[in-house]
Amino acid sequence: MIDDFRIGDLRNPIVVKEVIDQPFDEVYQLAADMGGAGYIFTGNHDADVMHNSATINLNMAYHSQKAGVKKIFYSSSACMYPEYNQMDPDNPKLSEDSAYPAAPDSEYGWEKLFSERLYFAFNRNYGLDVRVARFHNIFGPQGTWTGGKEKAPAAMCRKVAEAIKDGKNEIEIWGDGKQTRSFLFIDECLAGVRRLMDSETFFGPVNIGSDEMVTINQLAEYAMEISGKKLNLKHIDGPLGVRGRNSDNTLIKEKLGWAPSRPLKDGLSKTYAWISEQVGKQ
Repeated sequence: MIDDFRIGDLRNPIVVKEVIDQPFDEVYQLAADMGGAGYIFTGNHDADVMHNSATINLNMAYHSQKAGVKKIFYSSSACMYPEYNQMDPDNPKLSEDSAYPAAPDSEYGWEKLFSERLYFAFNRNYGLDVRVARFHNIFGPQGTWTGGKEKAPAAMCRKVAEAIKDGKNEIEIWGDGKQTRSFLFIDECLAGVRRLMDSETFFGPVNIGSDEMVTINQLAEYAMEISGKKLNLKHIDGPLGVRGRNSDNTLIKEKLGWAPSRPLKDGLSKTYAWISEQVGKQ
């Protein structure tokens, strides 16, 4: 039963102390200053991204330990992996042991790496029981879909829905569209997190993502297929991120017996239906 909803700024240590006021069985730290490529890779938000997210995690780790929290989950990101292993769009290398030598391609990724080390330091020094997962592009209904912080699946669904609504025959794609990514539907992400939290022998860090790798052009084609409308792709300059990124699920299969089971189109269909509804309300 969920019976105590509170809204507060986790950058404020007083708020965090008031919220984490007892030894909860489980705490899930999912908050971050984040967004898609248009937010992360312009460089305009680097200081805020690092300051806001690091402050949140410093507060959460400290007050969870002080309150005697029994177990805390931290959501890291695939963005913490080295850029040099993600230059080949057809063969990115993102196994968990490839994180070092560290060289993330954004300040967002550097902060994620810092906070991973922060939580495990609290584990070593204070006995805080932690679980860490590296999320790979989680998406689904109810997520951010406009305003510049949305991820690629939401942005693509919105662009297609808006083009149909406005009677346009094309959508814009940043770059050549040949950069590759994998995307995990929110329901499957939650199942992976639950499996990690239930484990008493494996703590992470571990990838939670899909290994169904597609190009951004393919993602656009999927969104159009779902909509039933064929549109032209107009490639323009824009922030791109790494050339290739795909979840290596070898470790999570070995340690937790988990793997995603839904194809990308399944989750994208649900997401498109919701975003199309939101576009229709505008």
